[in-house]
Amino acid sequence: MTTKSPHKTTAPFSSISSSINTPIPAKLNISNIPLSLSFLSHQTYIHSKQKFKKIENKNKKNKMKEHELISSFFFLHLLLLLLSSFVVPSIGANPFTPKAYAIRYWNNKIYKVPRPEFLLKKASPLSASDSTRFAQLAASNSLSSQLDSFCKLANLLCFPDPVLSLSSKQPADGKFAVYDDKNFTNYATGAAGGLNSFKNYSDNSNEPIDSFRRYSRDSAGHKDEFTSYADEGNVISQTFNTYGAGATGGSGKFTVYADNVNVPGLQFTSYSDEANGRDSSFATYSRQANSGDQGFANYGKNGNGLTNTFGSYGPESNVLGSTFSGYSETANSGNDNFSSYGFDGNVPENKFNSYADGGNAGVEGFSSYRDQSNVGDDVFKSYAKSSNNEKVKFSNYDGGFNQGSDNFTGYGEGAKGQEIGFTGYGQGSNFKGYAKKGVTFADYKNDTSSNSDEVGGSMIRNKGKTVNKWVEPGKFFREEMLKEGIVMPMPDIKDKMPPRSFLPRSILSKIPFSSSKITQLRELFHAFDNSTMEGMLNAALRECERAPSVGETKRCVGSIEDMVDFAVSVLGQSAEARTTESVSGSKSDILIGKVRGINGGKVTKSVSCHQSLYPYLLYYCHSVPKVRVYEADILDPKTKDKINHGVAICHLDTSSWSPTHGAFLALGPGPGKIEVCHWIFENDLTWTIAD
Repeated sequence: MTTKSPHKTTAPFSSISSSINTPIPAKLNISNIPLSLSFLSHQTYIHSKQKFKKIENKNKKNKMKEHELISSFFFLHLLLLLLSSFVVPSIGANPFTPKAYAIRYWNNKIYKVPRPEFLLKKASPLSASDSTRFAQLAASNSLSSQLDSFCKLANLLCFPDPVLSLSSKQPADGKFAVYDDKNFTNYATGAAGGLNSFKNYSDNSNEPIDSFRRYSRDSAGHKDEFTSYADEGNVISQTFNTYGAGATGGSGKFTVYADNVNVPGLQFTSYSDEANGRDSSFATYSRQANSGDQGFANYGKNGNGLTNTFGSYGPESNVLGSTFSGYSETANSGNDNFSSYGFDGNVPENKFNSYADGGNAGVEGFSSYRDQSNVGDDVFKSYAKSSNNEKVKFSNYDGGFNQGSDNFTGYGEGAKGQEIGFTGYGQGSNFKGYAKKGVTFADYKNDTSSNSDEVGGSMIRNKGKTVNKWVEPGKFFREEMLKEGIVMPMPDIKDKMPPRSFLPRSILSKIPFSSSKITQLRELFHAFDNSTMEGMLNAALRECERAPSVGETKRCVGSIEDMVDFAVSVLGQSAEARTTESVSGSKSDILIGKVRGINGGKVTKSVSCHQSLYPYLLYYCHSVPKVRVYEADILDPKTKDKINHGVAICHLDTSSWSPTHGAFLALGPGPGKIEVCHWIFENDLTWTIAD
């Protein structure tokens, strides 16, 4: 007899096994399960739980690996992005220097265009720490206290105080040969007799600084001679303050002074002031000088029986400026003679303020003054005004081949017994408020037949001399000359500026750059009154603050970042900078090789940047509409070997240019009638849209 089990029928094994993949409760009551089955079920439970843990652990590990992999890729991506911006100039260079920053800035602003290495070499050489330190000093207006260190480390043009002071303790006789950068204070003061000679002093020097304060003051019969002084110097700074003041007798002779100098800065303040019977002569002074300023303030003022001679002053010079303020004012029986002053010069500018004003029985002579010069401007204000028995003679005055301007205001006005004569003086003179008596005009050259549009004719009307005498051959040329096989002269394209570097923007942004802040700038760069540094600061600010010409957009930049910003603002992010490769071929004939027009030789726009003289590297950049830009291989005419790769720009619209521009003197017609081309000189550059 079959006995029924008291237990309920359970699912077969297959059913149990098939349910392994179903979730198992956390708590399982097995009291009602048969032993065999409950053991099996328990074993199954244990096995399933272990399997689930393995699966869960595996999933966790996979998720961790996946997370780690994603994190690794993300970190690597960030690292690559970071490293891509750190394009350092050389292996091991600090990526935080101003130069490294300038390169990163360039890469972020300009796309897929090669960086010009010649421009990057002008980036600030400051280290990261020095840049930060000087930026902090600039922010607190304390940079002037560290000017010497700042100028040396940042590669700037500065004029430190002379390192040596030679005082009155020196002997009355002294010979200074091959000497420079000295401070002569109270030298030979009160000396009786004796001779001081300066021969080859500051000769062939770069940025020499010499100071003569109270030199030969109150001396008697003391003689000073300066021979070949500051010859062939670059950016020289010479100051003579109260030189020979109160001296009796003696003489000061300057022979071949500042000859063939670039940017001379020469200042004479209170020279021979209240002196008695002293002779001063300047022979071949500033001959062939370039773009400088000479200042004579209170020269011979209140003097008695002084003789001042300027012979061959500034001959063959280029854009030389001279200012005579209070010259021989209220002097007695003075004798001043200017012979061949500004002779054969290019755009000489001379100012005489209160010259011989209130003088007594003086003789002033101007012979061959500014004769055969190009353009030029002279201003005579209160000349011999209120004087007594003054004799002033202008002989062959302003016989230049291209009309300049002369303004005589208050000339001889209020004078008594004066004799003022103009013999053979040029056109363009304006006489306002001059004496109605005692003034004679003879042989006034008023050439009404001249036409300003024809100032650049091949021959001038004076003795048959060529009109382009003051324009270097090849400096300007026509577009048709840029053809393969053409032989043409190449001008001197060598950079004449002293070497300097850009400032990093972090420092530049904290230094003022405005004529309204000239006091701060003078304090920062230690620029005293009438110094070369003061003139340099004022000249650059005037040019940079000048209103743009028609169609021009301009900006002065003192950092690579500022130059990049300006170029991109005009041309977009595909702007490319170009310059002539080297100076090879300068001052000689060249053969034009292959020529390529930028942007297909089409009319385009560009940004040209030219250096300005300033303590740090400063570029005057301006947009130039309607131009064509070319690249050309430059070959040796004899060997046909390539010696250079030049960049030239042709200005198609010259209608706003001055009729006296050198281009028209060399090429002819006049403004708006021809296009004018020129090479891009060393360290200048032009930007165009990249091809």
